[in-house]
Amino acid sequence: MSPIPAYVQPTLRRAGGFALIGTLAVTAPVLGQAAFAPFAAVGITAAFLITDGPIFELFARPGDRQDGRLNGLAGFALAAAGLAILSTELGLPVALFVASVLILAYGNLGKRLIAETSDEPFVGTAGFVVAGTLAGVGGQFATATVIGVQPVITRYVFLATAGALVAALLREMLFERDDPLVMLTSGLLLWLFSYLGSDVGAIELGAALAVTAALGFVSYALGTASVAGMLSGVLLSLLVIVLGGFGWFAVVISFFSIGALSTKYRYDEKKQRGIAEENEGARGTGNVLGNAAVALICVICFAASESIVIPGDPIIFKYAFAGSIAAALSDTLSSELGGLYDNPRLITTLTPVPPGTDGGVTWQGELFGILGGLIIGIVSFGLFPSVDATGSIAIGIAGFLGMTADSILGATVEGDRIGNETVNLAATFIGAVLSVGSAIVVLWPHTVQAVPQTIHDSSHFSSLSSHHHHSSFRRLWQHRRSATVLFQSRRHRPSLDMHSGLPVLNRLLRRYLLSAMSQGIIVMRTLWKPLGRHIWSMRQGAHILQN
Repeated sequence: MSPIPAYVQPTLRRAGGFALIGTLAVTAPVLGQAAFAPFAAVGITAAFLITDGPIFELFARPGDRQDGRLNGLAGFALAAAGLAILSTELGLPVALFVASVLILAYGNLGKRLIAETSDEPFVGTAGFVVAGTLAGVGGQFATATVIGVQPVITRYVFLATAGALVAALLREMLFERDDPLVMLTSGLLLWLFSYLGSDVGAIELGAALAVTAALGFVSYALGTASVAGMLSGVLLSLLVIVLGGFGWFAVVISFFSIGALSTKYRYDEKKQRGIAEENEGARGTGNVLGNAAVALICVICFAASESIVIPGDPIIFKYAFAGSIAAALSDTLSSELGGLYDNPRLITTLTPVPPGTDGGVTWQGELFGILGGLIIGIVSFGLFPSVDATGSIAIGIAGFLGMTADSILGATVEGDRIGNETVNLAATFIGAVLSVGSAIVVLWPHTVQAVPQTIHDSSHFSSLSSHHHHSSFRRLWQHRRSATVLFQSRRHRPSLDMHSGLPVLNRLLRRYLLSAMSQGIIVMRTLWKPLGRHIWSMRQGAHILQN
């Protein structure tokens, strides 16, 4: 390791030192089972042997000087050693181990280099992402060269970019001392992304990177998102494009763009009324994930459905995705535009409440909510072949009902313990479940008619498909699933190799995903009537008191 000049700022020198330690990861392909050893040695040395001197001064953070121990370096090195053990014992690809360590180490160095000339948070974060991405690509390429595997540059760029965005987001939300958590989380998520985004085209990836970078810059420049919110939106958009496609991204960007405009619309007036979003309307990570986490899960499940045998058809995830986004846009328009009107009433009792009260609604806001749901339904109809006119209406209605659930939860449970982001997450989940339920009710009878009486007669199945081409949902069903796969028992489904991907993810998704959706429908059906009676009795009581 070459010495770092003394005239360099201490924080930059420290970042350079950590980058040099991180570079030890490139020895993993050569060391094999002993890949953890260099980092374990560094961790033990930092924790117990180095207490002063030039090396201590190079790596010491402010808290380390108080403790007289290099806790930061020890944590960084031991986290890398833990990832190396995951690579050798549990099947984490060695290239992803190398990339995870280098992304964090050189991402921090890139951010510190930018900090020497600019204190703009966006520029510093961009430096982290760019440096981390380059280091991640280089690490994967070097690993492939040593192992003797044919390099796949587009795959390396996607994984490195996604990993850099994850690491930058976590670094924005956490502290410098939390680097071990950032490294481990980034490594595990890279493992997941590699399992899902295994085949990425160069043109598709280039367009995705260009679009998401432009989106991030515009959202931050216009003040519609904080740095963390911008990173969350860019990461979400990149994953949606690569794992789903540009049609999915168009649905997401419809929500973000219309929602951002509605937030900025007459912002000063909203501020006077006490209903304006904090931070000048800039959306943070909590807001982005509260509105889009369910949608991201739907995209991941759709991408995983090609490798995981899930009962049913992957198209349900499109409906769930659109329903969750419809609920998010409905709620955003209802609160941002409906809040500009007077005489809001609590949704559970219809009693007048001050503007900005959780659960307070106006009739104008309800109309805007319906409009928001229908916008997503129309966009889905135009971009998803599996969504017909009836399906688009079902998505719009699901969005409106999700918005209504948000208002009811706001009036009943939202408070100090349950925040607005959690309520938004619940509302988008309800919108997703209702959208899937509506799709099943509307389209399932037609799908059942397309299934042959004798599943072993493949020629009969082919003849049936020619008589039912008018249903796009049914047509995609037939193309995606053969009759034998649809009806085979669990024991006859393809086995999952422990080292071929994420076996834990396979089991969890297959076992719990659709079960959670069905349970959500059952719970809603169970609670709907008593909740309606409860609201009606409260309305009658309020009416009596007013008279």
